Amino acid sequence: MSLSFELDPPLTADLREAIVGLWTDVTNAGGPIGFVAPVSMADVWPMAQETFAAVEAGVDRLLVGWDDGRLVAVLFLVDNRFALKAHWRVLKRVMVRPGSQGRGYGAALMTEAAAVARAMRLAGLQVTVRDGHGLEAFYAKLGYTVTGRVPGALRVAADDDRDEIQLWLDLNAAD
Repeated sequence: MSLSFELDPPLTADLREAIVGLWTDVTNAGGPIGFVAPVSMADVWPMAQETFAAVEAGVDRLLVGWDDGRLVAVLFLVDNRFALKAHWRVLKRVMVRPGSQGRGYGAALMTEAAAVARAMRLAGLQVTVRDGHGLEAFYAKLGYTVTGRVPGALRVAADDDRDEIQLWLDLNAAD
């Protein structure tokens, strides 16, 4: 693995296209990142444009992972846009290229995000997950604890409501 990370790379047309392609591929592989499969890149672009605009405005941060020049991982460190919550961020759109799971990319991405957050002098990171994917165990191995659950918060189909699970990483805790 020759994984490397880049914080806030220039959002060129090629990078935007690669991120939207990854977002689409991850969703269509069953990844719970804001959509329900099947989706096309055209479905993802509107949300992606809003996400990119916040990064370009300097409000949110973008962390990308490369393996031999190929985009394999992405997440956004999202500002809460509320002064009383300025000391922590929310991780959104945590994505690893389908077929790359099991190589440690996800754990490396989350470890890098924590390092970035510590360098920003943040107190914590929150991530929310869609119930039914078993992601709590992945995050628990990285030091995240479940802090809440909103029953039925996510309607993925007319007869399928899922809980939204909130997880927290205390960046001030001893490693």
